[in-house]
Amino acid sequence: GYNEKDPVRGDDSFIAFEEVLEKCIEAKADMLLLGGDLFHENKPSRRTMVKTMQMLRRYCMGDAPISIVPMDISAMGGDEVCVNYEDPNLNISLPVFIIHGNHDDP
Repeated sequence: GYNEKDPVRGDDSFIAFEEVLEKCIEAKADMLLLGGDLFHENKPSRRTMVKTMQMLRRYCMGDAPISIVPMDISAMGGDEVCVNYEDPNLNISLPVFIIHGNHDDP
């Protein structure tokens, strides 16, 4: 959502993010690792959240098998700790891992 109110460049970040997701699908990537600052602001606008969730749903949900094996993260606390692609109620085909940056709320 960087500079989303700019009439010329307002959609640039969405276009770039969608291009990355498309390349992942084309390359049949095992996963997508985002190195921080998924959003430009700590509290992104509703428009930014909706567009981001629509893209994640379109490109990351599906029936393709997951080929990565997660490390044991049970030491992070809680009995319910799991990655979303292991949830039997979700069909994730492209796992996305995000390292939060200084603009993201962990």
